[in-house]
Amino acid sequence: MKVPPRLQPLVEDGLIDEVLFPLMSGKEADIFVVRSGTRTRCAKVYKEAYKRSFKKAAAYTEGRKVRNTRRARAMEKGSRYGRKQQEETWQNAEVDALYRLDRADVRVPEPYGCYDGVLLMELVTDEDGDVAPRLADVMMSEEQALEDFAQVLRYIVRMLCAGLVHGDLSEFNILVDPDGPVIIDLPQAVDASANNNARAMLLRDVQRVTNYYGLFAPSVLDTRYGEEIWQLFEDGELTPEHSLTGLFADAENAADVDSVMLEIRAALREEEERLQRLRDEEDD
Repeated sequence: MKVPPRLQPLVEDGLIDEVLFPLMSGKEADIFVVRSGTRTRCAKVYKEAYKRSFKKAAAYTEGRKVRNTRRARAMEKGSRYGRKQQEETWQNAEVDALYRLDRADVRVPEPYGCYDGVLLMELVTDEDGDVAPRLADVMMSEEQALEDFAQVLRYIVRMLCAGLVHGDLSEFNILVDPDGPVIIDLPQAVDASANNNARAMLLRDVQRVTNYYGLFAPSVLDTRYGEEIWQLFEDGELTPEHSLTGLFADAENAADVDSVMLEIRAALREEEERLQRLRDEEDD
């Protein structure tokens, strides 16, 4: 096929020998299957910010550290240079996450580098050498669902122990090869300690995979792994091989919302009365 313009520099530099076919077009990138020497690989071409449809990106980038102070200031100001740096930071986040998670024994595609907005990485394949299917396209037995669900939970735990939350995990960004689940799509991965949205995102990640595996193994639908995992993390007790139970008890002293609302209303009334007194004094 004709080489897309964004992949042409990689062809000229010898990183890619041939573009075989487009694999998919996603919300933040277009993906192509390419040949590098004798190996078939995957080239992820990130879309520019104005073309991306990934929602609420600011919620994901909160807490990401930028070491270069000039770059950080430019990003804050939103200058042309700053926007370019934001794009590079967004793209490099996936590369950094892939390397970090590989070291943490989480199955992710092996990265080969990011070049001018193109991430070159391993192509995950099935036993016939074809592109591995997404979890959303896989049917399985109850036994297989329970086994794979447990494995994905282990990966989520290991990710959190490595300081990351996927942030957008679902059956659509988990591939299944002969050895089991493989986690993909990580540009939005968040810093578990520095991002105020990390807990909510982890709970959502766990709930999504629970709901999907629950289609084949309904027993998992009654579990509360997300809350259990986060509580262990907050308490400093989570380890990469922690044995989970799926059980979680809400705090006995749950917040008394009605009492809080009464306090708020009382404070508002007092403030209204104070302002009225001031107005009355001015009239006098």
